[in-house]
Amino acid sequence: MLFNHLIDLIILKNNSRVEYVMSEKKSEKQLFGTNGVRGIVGTELTPELVLKIGLALGTLRKGRIAVGRDTRTSGETLSYAIKAGLLAQGCDVVDCGVLPTPALQYLVRQHFDAGAMITASHNPPEYNGVKIIEGDGTEMGDEETIKLENLIINHSPSTTTWENIGREEAAHHLIDEYIQAIVNQFPGKPGSGMTVVVDPGSGPACFTTSRILTEMGCRVLTINGVADGTFPGRLPEPSPAGLKDLADLVVSSNAAFGVAHDGDADRAVFINEKGQFVEENQEFAIIARHICHEKKGVIVTPVSTSQIVEIVVTNEGCSIKYTPVGSIYVARTMIALMETGNTVIFGGEGNGGLIFPNHQFCRDGGMTAAMMVSIISQTKRSLSEHIDQLPARELIKEKINIADGNLVIDSLKTAFAKDKLDLTDGIKIYRGQSWALVRASGTEPIMRIVIDAENKDTALSLFKEIQQNLNLKK
Repeated sequence: MLFNHLIDLIILKNNSRVEYVMSEKKSEKQLFGTNGVRGIVGTELTPELVLKIGLALGTLRKGRIAVGRDTRTSGETLSYAIKAGLLAQGCDVVDCGVLPTPALQYLVRQHFDAGAMITASHNPPEYNGVKIIEGDGTEMGDEETIKLENLIINHSPSTTTWENIGREEAAHHLIDEYIQAIVNQFPGKPGSGMTVVVDPGSGPACFTTSRILTEMGCRVLTINGVADGTFPGRLPEPSPAGLKDLADLVVSSNAAFGVAHDGDADRAVFINEKGQFVEENQEFAIIARHICHEKKGVIVTPVSTSQIVEIVVTNEGCSIKYTPVGSIYVARTMIALMETGNTVIFGGEGNGGLIFPNHQFCRDGGMTAAMMVSIISQTKRSLSEHIDQLPARELIKEKINIADGNLVIDSLKTAFAKDKLDLTDGIKIYRGQSWALVRASGTEPIMRIVIDAENKDTALSLFKEIQQNLNLKK
């Protein structure tokens, strides 16, 4: 989807601190979703396709290109494919090895002209994918991605001559620079005396998060801490059910909290000291409240984020701006606001993917883990105590398999025509202080439903009404 700024403005509330939502006109991508191109390796995602992506990227972006990958078994093969395409176009390639996506994004911003990350993030182990990173460290936007796709699908870029072939070098040590950049944000070893349990899920955070927290002074215990692309301990998606072993270790070790990452460590989710899963919107709200308490400004987040965040942000005297769903929209809106003189202090999504603009403009699970250590240390309050201080909201999150998302959205527009509607991304239906969001996933062939309500009865009633209208389309 192509997110065109200032096409239309929709006022959500009369509260002056809750500002405008930008609606969008959509230019459909064919290969890439919200976070890169993904597919089952060998069928949907092949070395041939990744080679073409490398050739196309090398046509659009010249210079030194960084390549990284997560721990998936197919990662090495696919990294060779994309490097071959880049080298054939005359680009110099720097192989950064296995590292988190935000680590590669940080390194690209510091040193390179662009980057390519081989990862399928939270998808199961049979999947892999490619994320394209621009020179500022953000993911490639939709407009440029469509140009890239056009080269992949409709053209065969001619390669350079033999004397202009690019050169490759390995720079696996650069991961240390990323680790130190986060540690430097928190001087004085704020984690001293604190035990934290880290679950990298056998992904690339095996090489980063434990080191970050240790250097901050924490005593770190690790589970699923051996890099393994078969993900033997749990799936890459850090779900409550998959984190039972982490929760047990948190309780038995008397840890302050546990932190788990997805398959490329751009997200972080938490287990509190009682062994309870912290819902990601609560995580967002805790960190947002802390940042807003220290500095006033704008928080940027998608329309899918719970009103828990909006409430705590406005209570702290800060403002909030909403975007379509996707970290790239959040990051680029943050940058655009800052370029026009706004003070943007924080951003992210209600899935554990948080963006700290004083560090970089992308979701960063390692930075999020470090920030939670700092918050617990500064406030002298447990994670469960922070949760207890949040406003109560009832959330329902479901996904359904429906082939044509556009038909679903069109018919919901008719069914809920009497309600206040926001079409920034999918359809968001307002009922008093509650809302329902129905939208097509950017990474899977499904529709997602999110209900955010004042209480359980309202949430269930609104969800049932959505279901009934969806069933009419079957």
